[in-house]
Amino acid sequence: MKAYSKWYHPYEINEKYQKRVAYFSMEFGIHQALKTYSGGLGFLAGSHMRSAHDLRQNMIGIGILWKYGYYDQVRNDDQTMRVQFQKKYYTYLEDTGIVVTVMVNGHPVKVKALVLRPEVFGTVPMYFLTTNIPENDHLARTITYHLYDKEPSTRIAQSIVLGIAGAKVVEELGGADIYHMNEGHALPLAFYLHEKFGNTEDMRKRIAFTTHTPEKAGNEVHDIHLLNNMSFFNKTSLEEARRMTGMHGNFFDYTWLPAHCQSRQWSVAAAWAGGPRHVVRE
Repeated sequence: MKAYSKWYHPYEINEKYQKRVAYFSMEFGIHQALKTYSGGLGFLAGSHMRSAHDLRQNMIGIGILWKYGYYDQVRNDDQTMRVQFQKKYYTYLEDTGIVVTVMVNGHPVKVKALVLRPEVFGTVPMYFLTTNIPENDHLARTITYHLYDKEPSTRIAQSIVLGIAGAKVVEELGGADIYHMNEGHALPLAFYLHEKFGNTEDMRKRIAFTTHTPEKAGNEVHDIHLLNNMSFFNKTSLEEARRMTGMHGNFFDYTWLPAHCQSRQWSVAAAWAGGPRHVVRE
């Protein structure tokens, strides 16, 4: 996998799309055979990966390889439905040889990157991250078991893996000009870039953000002290994180920061444009 251990595309980049773009999403709906999605957010992201390939854009995708996906639905004997978590196998994903380390709740966690080559499903190169490797203990391995895990601390750890480990994988590949977050799930990325560039302005120039709904139910909010203890802000202190975000209470809104600290923002419907700027914070 020498070619895909660095920033590489098997096609000539269209001259209109020279900037390197890394597209971060918690889920991608690429194909039914790759169950790394739950719904519309994933299908939008997957469509972008296909369109970017057709347009020969200089883009890659950064996602997570979920051991059990979201969930499967099966029928009981009486024909009622039940949820089933079934281990997934993806023999067409290939090891890049890239392994990075992130801190989660004060402990180092190893994250491996596997690549989906463009010719498999007609996408740009996509890198899927997993903690389910022998170098990690059982708890760390479960971070990438379930898409949108119901346990809050695991959900936070998933954001750390996507945002910070994803950024480190991009650096191993050679770096990007633009980091695009599909919703705020990869938000630790912003703190990592702020530390890397040393100021908010350079961070803002490199971050783009797409939102899907202005509804509070669709925007994650967590206890800011729990986030700090989990290493969500990476090496940024809680005081500095508060200063950057203006969030001085006990809760932290995932959507508020990217909606205010980036230079490019999109919504999936015109009626929602600017919505995150008006999400009520408590």
